This record gives sequence, C-alpha cells and structure tokens, in this order.
Amino acid sequence: MMLAATYDARPTEHQPSQNLVLAALGVVYGDIGTSPLYGVRQSLVEYGESTEPVVFGILSLIAWSLILVVTLKYVLVVMRADNRGEGGILAVMALVLRLGEGPAWRRRAVLLAGMAGVALFYGDAMITPAISVISAIEGLKVATPVFEPYIVPISLLLLIALFLVQSRGTAKIGGAFGPIIVVWFVVIAALGVVQIVKNPGILMALNPLYGVDLFIASPGRSFALLGAVFLVVTGAETLYADMGHFGPRPVRQAWLYLVLPALLLNYFGQGALVLADPGTIDNPFYKLAPDWALYPMVVLATMATVIASQATISGAFSMTRQAVQLGLLPRLEIRHTSAEEKGQIYLPWVNYALLAAVILLVLGFQSSERLGFAYGVAVSATMAITTALAFICIKRITGWSLAIMAPLFTVFLLVDLAFLGSNLLKFTEGGWFSVLAAVLIAAVMATWARGRQILAAVQARDALPIDLFLNGLKPDRPVRIPGTAIFMTGRLDLVPGALLHSLKHYKALHERVVLLTVRTEEVPRVGNEKRLEIQDLGKGFYAVCARFGFMEQPSVPRVLALCRHSGLRFDLMETSFFLGRETLRAAKRSQLSRWRQALFILLSSNALNATAFFGIPPNRAIEIGGHIEI
Repeated sequence: MMLAATYDARPTEHQPSQNLVLAALGVVYGDIGTSPLYGVRQSLVEYGESTEPVVFGILSLIAWSLILVVTLKYVLVVMRADNRGEGGILAVMALVLRLGEGPAWRRRAVLLAGMAGVALFYGDAMITPAISVISAIEGLKVATPVFEPYIVPISLLLLIALFLVQSRGTAKIGGAFGPIIVVWFVVIAALGVVQIVKNPGILMALNPLYGVDLFIASPGRSFALLGAVFLVVTGAETLYADMGHFGPRPVRQAWLYLVLPALLLNYFGQGALVLADPGTIDNPFYKLAPDWALYPMVVLATMATVIASQATISGAFSMTRQAVQLGLLPRLEIRHTSAEEKGQIYLPWVNYALLAAVILLVLGFQSSERLGFAYGVAVSATMAITTALAFICIKRITGWSLAIMAPLFTVFLLVDLAFLGSNLLKFTEGGWFSVLAAVLIAAVMATWARGRQILAAVQARDALPIDLFLNGLKPDRPVRIPGTAIFMTGRLDLVPGALLHSLKHYKALHERVVLLTVRTEEVPRVGNEKRLEIQDLGKGFYAVCARFGFMEQPSVPRVLALCRHSGLRFDLMETSFFLGRETLRAAKRSQLSRWRQALFILLSSNALNATAFFGIPPNRAIEIGGHIEI
C-alpha cells in the first residue's frame, strides 16, 4: 500500500542511519508485522487439516512467499524502480509515462493500470484497519469466552477513536511508533523461539519441497490455500511505497535484520505449537503466550494494529493527494497538520469515507477470519500491476538485459497471478467487496480524467489565441486601470474565458495582466530552479508557468514570491485574482454516456474551489462564472 509521511524522515547526511531504521520500522512494517495474528490460523482453517505434512507444507509456503515476494521481488529488485527517490503505484506510473512518450494507446494502458492500482489500494485501506484491530481484540476471547460478545463493539470503539483523532495530525505519536514495533517484533520472535526449542525439527519446513509435496498431494486444496498464505505478505507494497520517506537502505536493513527473522520465528513457533497441541488451531498466535502474558499481549497487539491502521489511513491521505495532483480525482480539502513536516496532511472527506467503510466491514464480516476472504484480492491485483510497471522502469533505468529481466519478472508475475487467482476463489465469501470498491473508485477516476479532457477540448475550441488577442489591443483601447490582474488558466496560448468575460463586463484591463498556469509534472518534486517559466508577451501581459511535483501542494503565494527573483514583483493589495467557475450541463450529444455525464458534473460541482486549493487570498479573488455543455 501506499503510505503518507506519517513520519517524514527522508535521509540526510546529519541523521544517523539507526534512527531511520527505527522510523521505518514504525511506519513501514506495522501491516506485515501484524500478519502473524491471523496468517497461520487462516491457512490451517482453509486447508482443513493440521497433520504434520500439512503444517510443514503451509510453513514452507509462508517462508518462501516472504523470501520470493518480499525479499527478492520488493527489497532487492522493485525498489530499484524509483521516481527520483519515490516509490509506489502512482510514482511508478508517472515514471513510466515520463521515461518515454510512446504511442497513445500505450500511455492510456499505463494510465489505466495506475488508476486500477489506486482503486485497489483504497480497498486495502478500508480492510486493513478492520482486520488488524479486530484480530488483536480477538485475543480476549482466548483468555475467557466472556469477552466474545464484546469483540466487535470494542473493535469499533477503537477504530472510531483512531479516525476521530486524525485531524490533530500524527506528529506527536509518530515518534513512538518505532520503539513499539521493535518491542512487538522482539516479543513475537521470543514466543516463537520457545516452541521451536521444544521441536527444532519444525525448521525443516524451510525446505521448499514440503510446499511442493502439499500441491502434489492435493492440487485443488493447495491452490485455494494460497489465498490464506497470501495474508503474510499483504504489507509488501509498503516497502516500495515508503522508499521516498526513508531511503531504500534503512527499509532493507529493517527487513533483513529484524522483521524477516522475527516473522519466520513466530510462524514456525506457531507451527510447532499446533503440532504439539492440535487444539490450539483456533488461535495459535495468542496460545503461544503463557497464561500470565495473555492480557499484556492483547494490549501490545492492539497497539501494533493501531499503528498498522494509522499507516494505512495516512497512506490513503497521501495517495489521494497524489491522485488529485495527477488529475485522477477532483480537488479536495487538504489540511496540513504540522508546520515542520510537509508530508503530514489530513483530508476530512477521505477520513470519514474510510471510517464509514471500516464500520460497515466490521459489522458485516464480524471476524478477522471472514475479513481475510475480502483482503487478498485488492493487494494481489495491485502487486501484479506493480510488477508489470516496474519491469518497464527497471529495464530502462538499470539497462539489465532481457535475458535476465524476462525470466525474473515472469516468475514474479506468475506468483502474483497465482495469489490473485486463489483469492478470487473467495469472491462470493468476501472478495467481492474489494472488487466492488475498486470498480466504483476506478469508474470515478476514469470519468473524472476523461471529463477533464473533454472539458479542456470544449474550452479550447471556443477560446481565442492569445497572439490574436494581443494584436487587437490598442494603446488607448480598452482602458487600462492601475494594478495587476492574475488570471488562472490551463493553457497559456489561449485567452482565459474569465479574461474575456471580465473585459466584456468592465470594458477595461489592468495595467499589468498575468496569465498563470499551474502544471503537475510526472516527478515527485520540482526544484525551485525549475519551478517557474516567465515570458513577457508585451503590452503589459506576462505568461507564468509554475511547475509542481505530484507529491507537492501547489501554492500561488509561493509562486508569486519566487517571481520576485525574476524581476516580476507583486503587491497583493494591488493584485486581483480572476478565476473561471463554470457551471456544467449535460449536452445532448457527448463523448460521455449519460451516467458518466451526471457523475462528472456531480464531481465538478463538489470539487474544492480553486481559490482554496491554490492558497489564493480569498479577499483578492474574483470568480467569474459561465455555462458549458459537456
């Protein structure tokens, strides 16, 4: 999944690497680190047996899934496909688009793949908090069945509280994430070691042949089992997505030296426990702990799952901002919750939409076992998309030969598709939710992106070329009044509709007129040296193109401040901002179907206005409306 800067700690030469490793543990590994709560149990329940060959086979599949998918694919290979240091589905999509124009159909295919990945991510973002928290609280019924009726209410209270505190930002609690997760990994490793010492033969399950034997013995059941085994790698996308916050080295070190060993020890410990006492199959994770440690383990597990949920929520905020910047979603309110960390943001609409979805999931599925059926489809499909896009990037970036790339990525893709196919077998038992959520969100993004293209084409068709307009201006006509007018526009070669409407009504122009366009580049961030392009058009007209990366928040005041370095100075008390605010109507003949017309108009009418989104002083802004059929 793609995570926000819950703890924005990009590596600097002044920051010790151990601090970065600790920070990465707190943000990156909460999701995959809490998989032991349900991974082994779900796998054993799915297969329906707990004999020695089955337990050894399941542990072998789990171990080699972690090695192949997480270690080899993500840690060693995919993290090389970075978009100027940033990773994740949107970053890799933008990188593919930037690396080469290619035919139009190829760019459309890449864009559609990116949108599909984002849509699937939101399904993951809805399910992760629900399954993580409820699986932790389920430890209470291991202590005593008295708690069983209260599992769902307690989980809901924790989740509601978590979403309600999002508006305050995560800066204060972000620093505590790392130490808590370190304690979590040390404890689960120790619990696993206790059982492994009692049955060291369990380590023989590291042999991949045990997994092969399981498939040979029962191919159908083993293929269905992969959907449950997949739960142990569901946080793998985070390694890639958070690369930009910490750098690849701390993320790799945290995985190789702590997370992977701790997970393997705990999984094998659970396997040893089940072999020693088949009655523990209902919850082998919590039954690893001695009776006196059960309640402390529930508390620790709850803290770990809250951290995993927090990272997912913050990831949804970050992903949404990137999607807005890349034109895949309409403008939304974005609040910055920290004066120091630019990555710490809060999106009210996204927060409450996720909360509503999480509540419905907990009430609808009632248990982590049932939620597990809904979990895998979204993540496995996202992984397959990442594999395909990363192949294109790495081939171009590293120059690796096709003889190396083809077999390597073929294995990656086959593994991804095997997991996806197995998860789809659970479509009717919960997998439908991920697919439905992804389809709805993808429809919104595709409609918004296509609608914006059509709207831009309609506006360009009716617009006047700027050169022709300037040639028609006379020294005494129209009247020029003191001050500066800044017109926000999408194209600098055309006269903004707001300017023509202003001239029509006021019969005058300001002494200085600036046409300002804000463009989002297919890179995470743009340096100030490349931020602006200013052109003197003559007759008091200037064209200013401001560029921002897809991980930056556009700011018009920031642009105006940078203009001073180029000799273009602004006094806000003498500057007026003019923005077009079109009212859209459905045309009788349109390139969009009726329902997509209605959806685009609804999205457009509810989008955050440009004044707020670009940080324009509201008392200096003038919005000029018009009607457009689309």
